[in-house]
Amino acid sequence: MNSKQFSTHLVRAGFSVSLLSALISASAVAQDDDSAPTQPPVMAPPVMEELLVTGGRLMSGAESLAVERQEAAVATDLLGADQISRIGDSTVALALTRVPGVTLVDGKFVFVRGLGERYSNTTLNGAMVPSPDLSRNVLPLDIIPTSIVDSLAIQKVPSADKPAAFGGGSVDIRTTSIPDDILFNIELGTGTNTASSDFLTYTGGEDDRWGSDDGSRALSPQLSAALDQYRGDVSINNINTVAQLDSIEDAAAINRQLAAGLNRDISPRETSGEPDIEAEINLGNNYYLPNDMEFGFLAGAAYDSGWRNREVVQRRFQDPENQVVTEDETVHSVDISGNLSFGLRLNAENSIETTSIWLRNTDDEVSVRDYFNANRLLSDGQGFRNTELRYEQRELEVHQVHGEHELGWDTLDALGLSDSLDFLRGLSFDWYISDSEASTDLPNEVNALSLTVTDPQTGEVQSSAFSGANNTAASYRYSDLRDYVDSNGFTLTMPATLGNWEVALSGGMDYWQKSRTYEQYEFYLGSTTLGNSDPLFTQDLSSILADDNLLDPANGFQITNNSGNANSYIAANKVNAAFGQLDMTWDYTWRLVIGSRWEDYQQVNLPWNPVNYDGSQFPGMEDPDPQVVADYFQEVTYTEDDVYNSVALTWMVQDFWAEDFQLRASFGETTVRPDLREISGSSYFDPITDIVVNGNPDVVPSQIDNFDLRAEWFFSGGDNFTLSMFYKDIVNPIEQFEGAATDDNIRAEIHNGDSAELYGLEVEFLKSLGDMAAVLDPFFVQGNFTFMDQELVAGNNADAPTNPIRPLQGASDVVSNLILGFDSPDGMHSATLSYNSFSERLFFAGRNGAPDSFEQPFHSLDFTYSFYPSDNFTVKLKVKNLLDENLVIERTNTASDGSTRDVEIYNQERGQDLSLSVQYRF
Repeated sequence: MNSKQFSTHLVRAGFSVSLLSALISASAVAQDDDSAPTQPPVMAPPVMEELLVTGGRLMSGAESLAVERQEAAVATDLLGADQISRIGDSTVALALTRVPGVTLVDGKFVFVRGLGERYSNTTLNGAMVPSPDLSRNVLPLDIIPTSIVDSLAIQKVPSADKPAAFGGGSVDIRTTSIPDDILFNIELGTGTNTASSDFLTYTGGEDDRWGSDDGSRALSPQLSAALDQYRGDVSINNINTVAQLDSIEDAAAINRQLAAGLNRDISPRETSGEPDIEAEINLGNNYYLPNDMEFGFLAGAAYDSGWRNREVVQRRFQDPENQVVTEDETVHSVDISGNLSFGLRLNAENSIETTSIWLRNTDDEVSVRDYFNANRLLSDGQGFRNTELRYEQRELEVHQVHGEHELGWDTLDALGLSDSLDFLRGLSFDWYISDSEASTDLPNEVNALSLTVTDPQTGEVQSSAFSGANNTAASYRYSDLRDYVDSNGFTLTMPATLGNWEVALSGGMDYWQKSRTYEQYEFYLGSTTLGNSDPLFTQDLSSILADDNLLDPANGFQITNNSGNANSYIAANKVNAAFGQLDMTWDYTWRLVIGSRWEDYQQVNLPWNPVNYDGSQFPGMEDPDPQVVADYFQEVTYTEDDVYNSVALTWMVQDFWAEDFQLRASFGETTVRPDLREISGSSYFDPITDIVVNGNPDVVPSQIDNFDLRAEWFFSGGDNFTLSMFYKDIVNPIEQFEGAATDDNIRAEIHNGDSAELYGLEVEFLKSLGDMAAVLDPFFVQGNFTFMDQELVAGNNADAPTNPIRPLQGASDVVSNLILGFDSPDGMHSATLSYNSFSERLFFAGRNGAPDSFEQPFHSLDFTYSFYPSDNFTVKLKVKNLLDENLVIERTNTASDGSTRDVEIYNQERGQDLSLSVQYRF
C-alpha cells in the first residue's frame, strides 16, 4: 500500500469486492424477491368487471393493478405503464410524484411521507441495484425512463419479505416482460422549452450526440504518467527535485508541457441548439412450442436528446442587494436505453425469464456565473465571473435471471409424482439472480475565475479579465465512480386450507453485496508572473490559454495538483438476510400477516489518496504492523445484526358503503443506514444544496417504528376511495446540519439527531363523473392529498443550530395531486389535466442565529392530449408547467429593529415544456 500502482491494482483486481468483503466476512445466501409469495385467496372471489376506470384504453392494465392492490398483504400503491403514459411522465422520478405522499427533490430524489431519499428503498424487479450518483448511495430515479417500466409498486409499511432499510417507502420498479403475442411499436417525437432559446456551448467531442466523451476532455496520458513519474506532485519545484534537473527553468518547461495536456478550448459561445429529439422502438413475440411450452422475447431501445437553458438568481440574505449571483446555464442532455428479455414457460406453473437493461444519461453543462460577495459588492462596480464546464456521464447495466415454480397439478402430473407428493401440492419457489454495475464518469470539470467591471446599479458586466495571476485561476477536476452490486435470493411458500382458514407459510433468504470506488484528481492552472491587468487576460479563455501563450516562459503559466486529495475513497457493504412470514385468512373476512426479518449488515469505508507516494495511500494504515492495520480495519468497519418484526391485520367485508371494503392496520420495525460516503472523513458537493458536505465516521443507523391504518372502499363502477393514517417514530435520525465555515462559504456535516417523529393523513380517490350527468360520462377525476406534521430534535451533535427543533429536511406538510381525465365515446380522443403541488419545505437549516431556508410551494399543472386516428397510430401532445412556475427558495431576514422580511435567496426559471410525438403500434 505504499504506491499508487499497488492500490490501483487492488481496485482493478476487485479489491472492493474481494478484499473488503473478506475483511467484513462473508455469510450465507439470502433473499429479497419482489415477486410476492403465492398467497391464499384473501376474500371471496367477487366478479369485478371494472376495478379502476381511467379511460377505455387503460382498462386492462389498471384492472390487474387494482386486483393486486386489493390482494396485497400490506398497504401498497401501484402505478401501471398505461397510467404513466397517459399523464406523460418521462422518468420514474416524475411518475412517482402521482403517488400519495410522494414529492420530488432536485428532479431525481423521491421523498415519501416527508422522509428524504435516504429513507426510501429502491429495487429493480425485486433486486438491489447500484447507484451512479456521486454523493448518494440511493438510485437517482431520473435515470430510469418510463419506457422500460411495466408498473411501479410502492409499499409504505414494512413486511418481512422486504428489506428492513426503509422508512418512507419501498419502491420496486418492475420492467416490461415478454408479450403474449407479436409486438412492434415505434415512436418519434420532438419538443422544446419556452425558457430555452439562446444556449451556451463550447468545443466538445465528436461523440457528444451519443452522450459519450471521445477522450478530448479526459485526463491526458502525459499527465497521468507524470503523476507516477513525479510521485503525485507535478509542481515545478517537485519536478526539479525528483528529476534532478540542471535548472529550475528546465523543470518549468516540463511543467508547461504537462499543462498543454489540459483541454483549454473552453470559451463558451452562443448557439441556437436543437429541438428535442425522442425516438423509441420495441419488438417482441411469443412462440408456442410442443408440450404446452412457450418461448418469448422483448427488445427495445430509446434515444432522447434535449437542450435546456436555466437562468438563476441567488442573493445572500444578510445583504441581498449587494451580494448577488446571476447564472446563465445550458444543459445538453442525452439519454439512451436498451433492454432485452427472454422468457421460457414450461407450463402454467413454471417459468424462467432473463432481463438485461442498459441506461446512459449524460449532462453536458456550460454556465457563466457572475457574482458579488463581501469582498466585491455590486455597489462597488466590481465583481467575479466563474466560467464552468461540467460533463457527467452516468451509466447503469443490469443483468437478471428470475424464475417462478409451483408444484401444482400440471407439474406433479408431468413428473409422475401426483400420488407421492400430493401433500406438497401448491408449494412454490421463486428466485432471482442479479448482477449490475453503475458508473459515473466526469472526464473534466473546469472552473475558470475572472474579475469583472460592472454597472454599480444593475450589475451588468462591462468588461471581464481572466484572474490568471492567481495560481489556481483555472481548476480542472477528473472524477470516476464505479459501483457494483451482486444480489440474489429466493422465497419458498407453502399454502394450506384448514376449515375456514387459508394459511400460507413462507420464508426466504436474501443476499446483496455492493462495492464502490471513487477516484478524483484535481489540477490548477495560473500564472506566476503576469498581473491581473495584463492585456493578455482580457481575451477570451481559449485564446488566453492557447499553446503560444501557455508555452511562452515570459507568461509564467504553471500547473499544480491537489496532492491532499481528500475526496477519493473505496467502500463496500453487504447484507445477509432471512425472513419468515405467516399469512392467515379466516372466512375471507380477517387476514393476519406476521413476520420477522433478520439482517446482518456490514460496511467499511476507506479514505483513499491515490497521489500519495510517500506513505500509505489509505490514511490510518501508515504503520505496516499487521496488528495496527487490523485494528484500523476494525475501527472503520461497521457491523449490525438485528431482527425486524412486522404485523398486519386486515378486515374485509362487502356492502359496507361500497361493494368491497378493507380496513388495514399494521406495525413494523425498520432502519435507515448512512450512505457509504457519509461515514468517511471525505467531503463532497451535495447535488441538492450545492454545498460542501463533510462525512462523519461516528454516524449510526436510525431505528424507526412504523404505524399505519388504512381504509379502502372499492365500488362496482371502478370508483374507489382510500383514507390512510400513519405515524413514524425515529431514533437517531440522520440529517445534514450546517457547520462552521470561513468567509461566505457554507459547509454541512452529517450527524445523528436525537429523535424525529411525523404523522399524517392521506386521502385518495377515483370517481367517474357519468353518475352525475350523462354528458359527463366521458370524464373522470382522480386525486390524492397528504397532510403531515413532523419535527426533528437536533440534539447535542449539531453545531449551534438556530432552531434545535425544526422540520425534517425536504418534508412538506401538504402534498396534492389531482387528475381530470377525458375519453371520447368513439375512442379516438383522450386528454388529461394533472396538477401536483407541495407546501413549503425546509431546504437548509441555519446555524448561529442564521434563519432556515425554505423551498417555496411549486404548483405544477400539466396537460396531455392523445389522438387515435386508428388502432395502430397515436398522436400525443404534452405541455408541462402550464402555470410557468419557478423554483424559489426564501429565508426570513430579521432587522435590528425586530422587523422581518422574506428574502428570495434562490430563483430558477423553469419554463414550459412542449412536446409532440407519433407512435405506430402493431
